[in-house]
Amino acid sequence: MGGSSDLLNVGPALAVAIAVAVLAAAGVCVAARLGHGLAVLRAGARAALQLGAVSLVIAAVVSSGPLTLCFVAVMLAVASWTAGRRITPSRRGLWAFLPICVPVVPLVAVLLATGLTPWTGLAVIPLAGILTGGALTATVLAGRRVTEELRTRGGEVDAALSLGMLPREAALEIGRPAASSALLPALDQTRTVGLVTLPGAFVGMLLGGAGPFEAGAVQAFVLAALLLVESVAIVLTLELVARGSIPHTAPA
Repeated sequence: MGGSSDLLNVGPALAVAIAVAVLAAAGVCVAARLGHGLAVLRAGARAALQLGAVSLVIAAVVSSGPLTLCFVAVMLAVASWTAGRRITPSRRGLWAFLPICVPVVPLVAVLLATGLTPWTGLAVIPLAGILTGGALTATVLAGRRVTEELRTRGGEVDAALSLGMLPREAALEIGRPAASSALLPALDQTRTVGLVTLPGAFVGMLLGGAGPFEAGAVQAFVLAALLLVESVAIVLTLELVARGSIPHTAPA
């Protein structure tokens, strides 16, 4: 059976379009020798399955406060696990839970406590998901760029140590510029909003019947919150790598 929305008609044709898009993306990767053909296919299949399952789960938990909090906790745990694996094969990558959780949890708590966000699953889950996704992206980008920079410029780190700098200070000096570049996607998204991109929160509110000003105000806050969350995530990731909590040495 098919359905409809204000953006796309939901039905067999949409399922075919999704499959074609994924196959085409995989074909481009293979043809250009990017090395991600199978990864694209797996990611597309997982996205379809996970979104179907999550849709059912969300429908069941949004009416329950405790279940909503449990769902948010699962999102944070999966994001932390994913970020850690992307940064390093070491088990110490689990330290990625700090840059994921530290900026997101207090911000959501403040929004709920002040009444800016209603105590409903339909409000908490999307907001927490957006912020967690931003923290995940920033943590992975910062972690990978800093660890690669420290490995590539190991001689400069050694030179700094020979001059009397502590290991943490030397790692911060070399890794900080690489970490700062992890904020560029969020900055570009914020700078170009409304001109190049129309983010999901803005479009979703418009399709849901909200006025343009109301939708714009909510999206402006989301972008500002993402800048805050991602900035904190980058700083914490850099600190974890510099202290050696997340290793930057090449795996044996």
